[in-house]
Amino acid sequence: MLFTRQEMEERERQTLAPYGLKSADSQGREHEEDEPADRTAFQRDRDRIIHTTAFRRLEYKTQVFVNHEGDYYRTRLTHTIEVAQIGRTIARALGANEDLTEAICLVHDIGHPPFGHSGEASLERLMKQFGGFDHNKQALRIVTVLERRYRDFPGLNLTYEVREGIVKHETEYDVSSAAGYAPKKRGSLEAQIANAADELAYTAHDLDDGLYARLLTPQQVDGMQLWEMVRQQKPFRTEDFDELTRHEVIRRLIGILVRDVCQATAARIEQAGPKSVDALQRLRANVIGHSDALAGPVRELKDFLYKNMYYHYRTVRMARKAERFLTMLFNVYLEDPDQLPHSVRPAAEGDAAQRARAVCDYVAGMTDRFALQEYEKLFEPFTRP
Repeated sequence: MLFTRQEMEERERQTLAPYGLKSADSQGREHEEDEPADRTAFQRDRDRIIHTTAFRRLEYKTQVFVNHEGDYYRTRLTHTIEVAQIGRTIARALGANEDLTEAICLVHDIGHPPFGHSGEASLERLMKQFGGFDHNKQALRIVTVLERRYRDFPGLNLTYEVREGIVKHETEYDVSSAAGYAPKKRGSLEAQIANAADELAYTAHDLDDGLYARLLTPQQVDGMQLWEMVRQQKPFRTEDFDELTRHEVIRRLIGILVRDVCQATAARIEQAGPKSVDALQRLRANVIGHSDALAGPVRELKDFLYKNMYYHYRTVRMARKAERFLTMLFNVYLEDPDQLPHSVRPAAEGDAAQRARAVCDYVAGMTDRFALQEYEKLFEPFTRP
């Protein structure tokens, strides 16, 4: 049996919740295109995102640990895949559009520069007098301007709903600016799910990476509420904590968090009673999130990671080195644009702000590995340029 786009759209109307976004109701694309016969608009968006250069580069961009620290640790790409998997699970349970949720999850980190949050902080500081830098805005810039894959328009020409999900991406460490995308309205349920999946994924998986790297020990986590909830499901001894135990603990932790988000969100939706996508976006508060019972334990774990992992001396050393690398790269390109590749130079022509933005786009698009190679070529005397 072969399903056409129209049949898929009809199936969405029959199966999604009233507040789930139907692809047939999309506000469309900036540049007019005929939609394919065998994919919905949001499925097409997902596929376009996966095939971008920016998406492939996420494989060599830092999540917490710099790429050369080891092959096990999460990168931006593996984190993104995990966020998409969690996002689809939550969307399916709540009657939201899985394809739209997946597209937003896959694109949410595409604007991150190399070296994680330290790279973003560096570019934000360096670009302060030239319009600033924010990875959400950079993601939108990538999918609307920088990616060149089509003759008829710049960017990917994604639907309004995916672009709205990019600009309304918001977590504890990301504050959105939704100018041009109904800023007084909340994100769609699918956008809210992507935000929750992002936070849930990095909280659980940073704990996993921290334990693997031995920045954290099981003894440090002993007694924390979420840790003990896992222990109640599957008893284990801290003194016998091995690799298989770690895998099971993280797996069960994610299960606890996902179930709680689904149940708490479903209860909020039922209480608020939105009958449409617009009604849900006009609610006074986001519906996605943990229950009151789990909010405290999640906060406890986040605070623990912030203090003991993100500010562990090894993590701080990596961050400070990254800041120095990017600052030196940015400044040398800004002061001497002739050292930029020929493909970048035309964008760097013009006033100081245009040159700075071109340099910022170039540096932000680098992987950790490429940035380190460029540093060697520019500053190490015995490395060939």
